[in-house]
Amino acid sequence: MNQVATTAEPGTMSEAPTLAARWYVLIAMVLVYTMSIADRYAISTVQESIRLELHLTDSGIASLTGVSLGLFYVTFGFPIAWLIDRSNRRNIIAASVAAWSAMTVMCGLSRNYTQLIISRIGVGVGEAGGTPGANSILSDYFPAERRPMALTIFGLGAPIGAWLAADFAGAIADHYGWRTVFLALGVPGAILAALIYFTIREPHRGRFDAKASDATAGLGESMRFLWQQRSAVHVMLGSALTALWGWGLMWWTPTFLMRSYGLTTGEAGAIIGPINLWAGIGATVLTGWLLGRPSMSDPRRIVWLLGGVIGLVTIPSIIIYWTHDLAVVKAMFWIFIPAIYFYIGPCFGLLNNLAQPRMRAMFCAATLFVANVANLIIAPKLVGILSDWFAPDHVANAASLRLALLCLAPVGFWAAFHYFYSARNLAGDQVRATGIPIHTH
Repeated sequence: MNQVATTAEPGTMSEAPTLAARWYVLIAMVLVYTMSIADRYAISTVQESIRLELHLTDSGIASLTGVSLGLFYVTFGFPIAWLIDRSNRRNIIAASVAAWSAMTVMCGLSRNYTQLIISRIGVGVGEAGGTPGANSILSDYFPAERRPMALTIFGLGAPIGAWLAADFAGAIADHYGWRTVFLALGVPGAILAALIYFTIREPHRGRFDAKASDATAGLGESMRFLWQQRSAVHVMLGSALTALWGWGLMWWTPTFLMRSYGLTTGEAGAIIGPINLWAGIGATVLTGWLLGRPSMSDPRRIVWLLGGVIGLVTIPSIIIYWTHDLAVVKAMFWIFIPAIYFYIGPCFGLLNNLAQPRMRAMFCAATLFVANVANLIIAPKLVGILSDWFAPDHVANAASLRLALLCLAPVGFWAAFHYFYSARNLAGDQVRATGIPIHTH
């Protein structure tokens, strides 16, 4: 692979990183993603307790817990991505982790609806810089053929964070109340932010790309280029619909288990937490191993894999909310939950190879925008509205929530279509973005 020699930005690392440095940064970014997911989704584990305390409907609790964070998360994603494509990414990531961790603590200190919604908004603003910054900095620590693997390992943060948000948070909520959950999750973020700031060096942007450039790209230019990359558009749509389907269902799953099977917060978290952890990690590691195989150097095989798995796993996701047998539900979780993780790393890796180096954070921000509008704004609110609507006298219950979730479950088939369709233009789009041709084996 050709490596372009360009003038390093002031304060950046211009020499090639060592293998140890690459993996240290990758592990640090996994921790960033872990804390992001844990702080974001812990509230879904305890939302039934919050709903009862504040006397809210299902639609009302969705606005408080998901929509409030999601609106500001996606709104601030683009301006912060604009900064990431121009400024020191290490500093932005560290500041973002510190900010959202502080606001997570504030969630635990909140005493009323207004304080809690302001704190959730703060979490959303802070988290807007974490994942785009991590994706961009990792793309300059790992060359193009290793990015799907590296960003799949980065995706390990999702199952670990979801385990913390379910099992760990549920156990704390049962013993100490829902507010303590946010204190326990928010405080470690300050330590992580300091480690990032003092131990990670900013790499030179575009060091591993044949079309590296020191020029910057504006939002308009980045979005026009994205629209021309038709395969990137379909990968983004596929990932957004997968998030709407998978993470949207999981947002309401603790509440579903509590209402349908009479479980406590901790008991519901103890069911889905270990599955998130072990099956999620297993799926992510297996996917990382697969993407590291020479046969998967052709990205068209990656999207075929994504489409096939998501399409097939949509069937058990429907069964979960159809059956009334908890044993069957638990068995189906072991098939469904891994699928909501394995797509994350491959999608980020594909999109980094479909974006010019100077546009990667903006591409990531666009992906996160559509995905998080889907899973943080549309899915929680839509399910909440449907649950209230289906219920007698519009007072949501177990049956109404079950029916609302069954309306969402078939969306996985729609996501699979976009993955398959993206294969048509992948080869040419990658060359246009990076100058790197696809090598088939």
